[in-house]
Amino acid sequence: MMTLANKITLTRAALSIIMFLLILLPYGWARLAATLIFIVAASTDWVDGKIARETNTVTPFGAIVDPFVDKILVCAALFAFVGIKELDVPIWAVFFILLRELMISTLRVIAALEGKVMAAERWGKFKTVIQMVAVGTIFFVLNLYHFSHVLTGAAQTVCCVAFLTLRKIPYAMTAIAAVITWISAISYLKNNWDLLRKSWSLPVCKK
Repeated sequence: MMTLANKITLTRAALSIIMFLLILLPYGWARLAATLIFIVAASTDWVDGKIARETNTVTPFGAIVDPFVDKILVCAALFAFVGIKELDVPIWAVFFILLRELMISTLRVIAALEGKVMAAERWGKFKTVIQMVAVGTIFFVLNLYHFSHVLTGAAQTVCCVAFLTLRKIPYAMTAIAAVITWISAISYLKNNWDLLRKSWSLPVCKK
């Protein structure tokens, strides 16, 4: 029977898909809804881990899939943002973030094949926080853009000025997230180099 923590993890994956589709819709209400879904989905990352630890229901599935779903949530949002010209999210930074996530996910699979579970490192956790903050900040700027078009009077002026002031933030936040993401990748590779080297080498034949 699937544990509650794993059910929450899979729910976060489903929410990531819904969020992605809503961002693609060029409507303020859809992107505001996507923002709320992102907040809920991001919060479940803490909830499922806490439940698994406190109920002693930590599973290999959860250990591998939970960080993978985090990557889906972040990358889904960033790829959708790239298509919104008002945000100017750099596609090169999104590509390098995705490249790192695929690389470390592959390393986790290699560890699993060796019967090991690659624990999250401090840099990895910090990377996830930075990515979540970056996506949340970009959502904020995106909503300012839509509010500046639907509100009237002083509220519209405030939103318009705020958007024009912060419109370069998405580019900067994505670039910073990409740098931190690769610093964490170097840390993972350094700490698991022996495992990686063993995976690509033939076993030594003893005579």
